Amino acid sequence: MKLKIGITCYPTYGGSGVIATELGKELAHAGHEIHFVSYAQPIRLDKFYERIFFHEVDMVPYPLFEYPPYDLALAAKMTEIAKYKRLDLFHVHYALPHAISAYLAKSMVEDRDIKVITTLHGTDITMVGMDRSYFPITKFGIKKSDGVTAVSKYLQLLTQSQVGRNDVEVIPNFVDTDFFKKPLNGECRRSVIAPGGEPVLLHVSNFRPVKRIINVIEIFQRVLAETPCRLVFAGDGPERSIAERYCYDNKLTEHVLFLGKQDNLPDLMGCADVLLLPSELESFGLVALEAMSCEVPVVATLVGGLPEVVLHGETGYLANLGDVDRMAEYALEIIQNPGLHIRMGQEGRRRAVELFDQRKIVPVYENFYERVLAR
Repeated sequence: MKLKIGITCYPTYGGSGVIATELGKELAHAGHEIHFVSYAQPIRLDKFYERIFFHEVDMVPYPLFEYPPYDLALAAKMTEIAKYKRLDLFHVHYALPHAISAYLAKSMVEDRDIKVITTLHGTDITMVGMDRSYFPITKFGIKKSDGVTAVSKYLQLLTQSQVGRNDVEVIPNFVDTDFFKKPLNGECRRSVIAPGGEPVLLHVSNFRPVKRIINVIEIFQRVLAETPCRLVFAGDGPERSIAERYCYDNKLTEHVLFLGKQDNLPDLMGCADVLLLPSELESFGLVALEAMSCEVPVVATLVGGLPEVVLHGETGYLANLGDVDRMAEYALEIIQNPGLHIRMGQEGRRRAVELFDQRKIVPVYENFYERVLAR
């Protein structure tokens, strides 16, 4: 059954927007008609794709509003697209405000019962949704959705306990293993990043406080005290200036490279020996999966959904939150033991291909759509 699907997500570098966009591209490739609705074009829609359409939400300024009400403008645009394009369902990624806007749009489409599916990605439940100011409306949006999915078992159980909805289905994040793979030349641009051939520690994120960027540098400092190495940061966000100042104050600038946002992550990951992810919380850990697909071992925290992605002792190591000493020991063990590094990299790649490849996960979404539409 070929469907007409409206997808709404945040169009920036966050994991929810990346997954939503890649899902839409794969669904279009499978023959479905996809309509993205957001305030800007998703970053992964970097060229023309057959059966994919983008609809920008108009933010009309009005003197009465100090800030234009995006949630209402989004609901109006979703209603318009649903009517004109005869959509079968809305699939929204991130609960607020997308689930609420979709519910309003569903209520305004009077000629048929358009379904709403909400995918929870993490902070929409763990941070935003648990705020007392937003919890009631977050709970309402989730309860009123016709179907709800979560990207990990951890997030499923949290949603069930906090919201009381017991039919949340786990559909994990996925990776394009044909794109995220070790470069054929093996060395990529390593000579530029590490001119002396030093091991490379990599961190990729949006530099929010939850990523604990200073912990990344503290791990690196401990490794650097034992062996020459380089630390590479990819991404940008509110904590970047704090991290750069820390490196300057601690005389680390010649060992640390801040690259900013990068589109070709596989090429960069091909230069890395270890991915560092000491986050306070990860409901899944998409960047860990992408690194594993590129045969890069991961050293991360034992929190949230990360244990469902990274297998301790097999595809990397997991340590308690804030235990930078242990994480530094793990990173050293990997970079000083070539056999271990190769084995963990290969096991990570195998796990990514067998369990999280997009060709296996996207059909699960299609099956979920059909079951929700059949209710």
